[in-house]
Amino acid sequence: QVQLVESGGGSVQAGGSLRLSCAASGYTYSNRYMGWFRQAPGKEREGVAVLGTGDGRTYYADSVKDRFTISRDNVRNTLYLQMNNLKPEDTAMYYCAADCWGSTRTVATMAANYWGQGTQVTVSS
Repeated sequence: QVQLVESGGGSVQAGGSLRLSCAASGYTYSNRYMGWFRQAPGKEREGVAVLGTGDGRTYYADSVKDRFTISRDNVRNTLYLQMNNLKPEDTAMYYCAADCWGSTRTVATMAANYWGQGTQVTVSS
């Protein structure tokens, strides 16, 4: 059974940083994507960043490029999202996801088969 448990959310002022963590268990597939998604109130869930579990390549939504970094610790089986220069429009519930699918050319439109419970990120101006 796949379990994804996020942590690290919180409230920060614009320009600040947060690091989200996702402890993964039961997910043994290789050559797939793991990633982070977010959903703001009244909006659809969108992809933020994904990482290939086979080759380690990373892909980002245009809205977060050069500000967010996705990474993975294979020993701890943990996925991270380092978020810098946060903006009020980054406010959302952030979800860890496994077995992501779709086009990496448009990360925002990707989807996934497994989800964590989410962690809230709030950025004030």
